[in-house]
Amino acid sequence: MTREELIKKYNVPAPRYTSYPTVPYWDAVQSEPQQWLDVVAKTFAETNDTLGISLYIHLPFCESHCTYCACNKLITKSHAVEEPYIEAVLKEWKMYLDAFGGTPNLRELHLGGGTPTFFSPQNLERLLSTILAGANLHPKHEFSFEGHPNNTTYEHLTTLYNLGFRRVSYGVQDLDESVQRIINRIQPFETVERVTNEARQIGYTSVNFDLVYGLPRQQIKNVEYTIEQVSKLMPDRIAFYSYAHVPWLKTGQRKFTDADLPTDAEKRALYEIGKQKLMAIGLMDVGMDHFAKPNDQLFIALNEKRLHRNFMGYTTSQSQLLIGLGASSISDAKYAFAQNEKEVNQYREVITETGYPVTRVHFQTDEDLIIRQAILSISCHGELYLSDALKNVLPTQAMETLYQMVSENIIEFDGTHLKLTPDFGKMFLRNVCMAFDARLHRKQKSDKPMFSKAI
Repeated sequence: MTREELIKKYNVPAPRYTSYPTVPYWDAVQSEPQQWLDVVAKTFAETNDTLGISLYIHLPFCESHCTYCACNKLITKSHAVEEPYIEAVLKEWKMYLDAFGGTPNLRELHLGGGTPTFFSPQNLERLLSTILAGANLHPKHEFSFEGHPNNTTYEHLTTLYNLGFRRVSYGVQDLDESVQRIINRIQPFETVERVTNEARQIGYTSVNFDLVYGLPRQQIKNVEYTIEQVSKLMPDRIAFYSYAHVPWLKTGQRKFTDADLPTDAEKRALYEIGKQKLMAIGLMDVGMDHFAKPNDQLFIALNEKRLHRNFMGYTTSQSQLLIGLGASSISDAKYAFAQNEKEVNQYREVITETGYPVTRVHFQTDEDLIIRQAILSISCHGELYLSDALKNVLPTQAMETLYQMVSENIIEFDGTHLKLTPDFGKMFLRNVCMAFDARLHRKQKSDKPMFSKAI
């Protein structure tokens, strides 16, 4: 098959595999709070002393609506929402502190959104200092946050730096004004330049940019221009994401028509030219849309086979317990997943009434744990040894699919050892993972799409 034929064949809706099972295929049972908290306590006892825990805090507020965005957010210009939300998050954190049965060793802390820098520096300091007061710092701790270039101030940067943050990720997306207008995210290059330089002057050791390809009305010249501008600032990492067009989930995306979006072939061309330019300026392909400098810890972890993947994406942390605080956050306690109430106001109400915001839990089966490890190995290390236990739980058509991918030069596979090829392996990484997804294969087909397309 030609490259174009492969793209056409494999450009199907596919998960990003930040978990297994993926959220739509959870059993999502109604459970008593103590059942989930018992699993948290078990994972904490097994891993806290050595690996520490990861903590994700979802800060969902934005002052304006970026119409391409598929994040869980609430649009408001009223900053009166900050303090009540912080109170709710701290109450949730207290619930977990009580469940742990010991002091957590904080290995990884990430602020996501929404727009974390919607919150004032003073309120962020109050939130984080309270959380840090109840935790020890792991020797290899890493704190990071997502910043909107338009509202990340010098005070935000210094406040978070003083709290231990050393990595900031700016949502750049595209620097061409015509694309920025249609996605309602106007931010000049000079703004991005200012916040990047300020972060480095303060002492941040890693500045990362998020770029998006496949945006409405985006063309090759837009991607080329964006990366040429970005190269002047030379971030340490770049996440070059595929635009996830899911208008059935995010109504803001209904402002675009199919005529506004690039075709499948055009979208792939956007990625290819972007990847070429990113590698030409010295960034290395980590996998699943991520690029990093050769001396960046993410790329070093890839080469040393220490890379890990969780609901926050690729990480150098191997922690097995990820606690998600805030509306819509997802927690991963190795043997189970849990998701909070999605709506901000309902999240606050539930916290106030019961102190327990979890709305659904998935308890991992033995099969889930085996397949999860296999997908982690493929997505993080680019290879996999198929154990007998894994072969026993593979979907019926998995081996046939894998041998087909061998003939298409996507993987090398001898029946036991699988390895992504240098030519097409990373390009079709999500599709390779899908071959092992037993829950996806068992689920009856639905007319309602669940994922964005793989390419």
